[in-house]
Amino acid sequence: MDTTQDTARRLTDLEIKASFTEDTLDRLNEVVVRQQRQLERLQRELADLLQQRQAADAPPTRSLRDELPPHY
Repeated sequence: MDTTQDTARRLTDLEIKASFTEDTLDRLNEVVVRQQRQLERLQRELADLLQQRQAADAPPTRSLRDELPPHY
């Protein structure tokens, strides 16, 4: 009978550990999902900043009228 109680206690302990492990896994998964969203947002922001920098580095378009000599 002692063996049956010991087995039941061990089984209960394992169920408790499995429950805590499942809860921890769920919370870690939420963290990973949140971090993935942050990474995607930061990648979009970085791409936007790089595009703005390239636009700022590009020479401005000039009109031929701007290059007419002053006597015209």
